[in-house]
Amino acid sequence: MKALVMTAKQQMEIEEREVPTPKDDEVLVETAYAGICGTDNALFNGLPGSADAVPPIVLGHENSGVVRAVGKNVKNFKEGDRVAVDPNIYCGKCHYCHIGLYEECENLSAVGVTRDGGLEQYFTAPEEVTYHVPDAISLKAACSMEPISCGVHTMHITEDIQPSMKALIIGDGYMAKLFAQLLRAYGIQDITMTGRHDDLLAQEKEQLNLTHVVNTTKEDIPGNYDFVIEAVGKPETQEQAVEHTNPGAQVFMFGVGAPGQTFSMNTYEIFKKQLTVKGSMINPHAFVDSIALLESGAVKVEPFQANVISLEEVEGVLDHSTPKTGKTIVAVNPNLK
Repeated sequence: MKALVMTAKQQMEIEEREVPTPKDDEVLVETAYAGICGTDNALFNGLPGSADAVPPIVLGHENSGVVRAVGKNVKNFKEGDRVAVDPNIYCGKCHYCHIGLYEECENLSAVGVTRDGGLEQYFTAPEEVTYHVPDAISLKAACSMEPISCGVHTMHITEDIQPSMKALIIGDGYMAKLFAQLLRAYGIQDITMTGRHDDLLAQEKEQLNLTHVVNTTKEDIPGNYDFVIEAVGKPETQEQAVEHTNPGAQVFMFGVGAPGQTFSMNTYEIFKKQLTVKGSMINPHAFVDSIALLESGAVKVEPFQANVISLEEVEGVLDHSTPKTGKTIVAVNPNLK
């Protein structure tokens, strides 16, 4: 089979490999589509994701495909089943797993990070992190189940959501677009999004039924908000997220900053407003809700999957020699239905 292997930092090669054999509790998946995200860019450049990726490794943690074989202990899947895979595998034994903080698992492993992922024609995954894809969801859409589930995790750890709240999303990338849909699905109706390009913001305002859009290269963010999603990961936008808050607001730092990066906060304002400022990492136990949202049409992804590329084109996207604007997915075998 064909596999795109990260052989060293900032280096990838197409290799011919044997099709892997699933262990007793695993399924073998023929990959249909694999999404590329900021985490893949970080891993390619030697930075950590949810865990470290040690070459040689096959990346690809946003995956969909079809089951081609199952281990002898697998009960819920058979050959031919359409599936999406949650990449994150928790040990269930460490302190954080025992207290339900699975995303902090001390022994976390992940498909496409610590074990080979979907940037190859076949990969294996434990049955426990494999999910059936309903007929109403295409395999192209299903490869975005993982980013949807990361947004759903953010919604799971909110303290309270009210339809009367005003929400601000800082950034207008793929995750920001998903958050706009998730906020509305979870009840918030008044949503403002920031970006840097008038034409894109106008399109996003219509597509996502946003209340307001703000081009931050031309104007300041107006007013304050009850619920803020920071989806950029830069100090200046993180500072904006905390600054533009009403009393009692919740602020979620979803954008991933560089290790060691810091930003400034007015601690008196946090005290006075009683702000909640949280991080939101990965996606524990969020796939079931994500499937329901995608199947119902409350969340749509295909209109925002801007680029479909081949395995041979991935390295150029990650090293920016052939950069792509918007969400990129890899058609490993687009003939799978």
